[in-house]
Amino acid sequence: MIVVTGATGQLGRLVIAALLKKIPASNIVAAVRNGEKARDIAAWGVHVRLADYNQPQDWDEALKGADKVLLISSNEVGQRARQHRSVIDAARRAGVKLLAYTSVLRAGASPLGLAAEHKETEALINTSGIPYTLLRNGWYTENYTVGIPGLLARGAVYGCAGNGRIASAARVDYAEAAAEVLTAENQTGRVYELAGDTAYTLAELAAEISRQSSRNIGYVNLAEAEYRNVLVKAGLPDAVAAMLADSETGISKGALFDDSRQLSRLIKRPTTSLATSVAAMMQAGQGRK
Repeated sequence: MIVVTGATGQLGRLVIAALLKKIPASNIVAAVRNGEKARDIAAWGVHVRLADYNQPQDWDEALKGADKVLLISSNEVGQRARQHRSVIDAARRAGVKLLAYTSVLRAGASPLGLAAEHKETEALINTSGIPYTLLRNGWYTENYTVGIPGLLARGAVYGCAGNGRIASAARVDYAEAAAEVLTAENQTGRVYELAGDTAYTLAELAAEISRQSSRNIGYVNLAEAEYRNVLVKAGLPDAVAAMLADSETGISKGALFDDSRQLSRLIKRPTTSLATSVAAMMQAGQGRK
């Protein structure tokens, strides 16, 4: 029995879809906060159990009978370590044979501010006594491609990453990697640094969008404080804007570059290219018109 937490999220759904290609639906549990949002997952034959990261009492029942658990990181920055502890403690009580956690690329040495909670969670897992695997995911390419409609309207990509290179991959690549680990043998103690096969700068991202849109899209590099202000003016909360700006400064220091190709080796295919991800968003945008 494999339990996937945060299963109605963008990554969680893809992990379950990948698992369904490998094991029966009856062997999969989707742990979700909102059962209504999981009706399609239940229709696949997957067991659905209600469990909220903010409700520690939910997790003993959610993990009942679990052999393996995929702890997908919470998206509530500033609350993650506390929330993850509830799952880790319940996994220990349940006698889980493998706990896999979606961390961040090179969490222990990363200059990214958001890495601190991942590092804290890794420490909690390490001291829990539970056999574990760390899936240190790099950036999702969708972090950038989701904003293509807006940047086409603005005519530029804004950021503060300088010439830092981003070895991102599509969510489906990371989801397939998680499914591989969860269904493989001898994964205890393994730490995977997962990133795309190729890397790009934000200027190169702008150039690719320009090529596919036949528009002149440039890259405007700003100071971190200036970029944070741009994000706040765009409507993002201060804390989120600060986190994103800090992350781009981290990119300028190499935080999201990796050329080890561990991800493509794990999924036994090349990772999804930037051009493919941009094209998918461009086509989705056309479909919405």
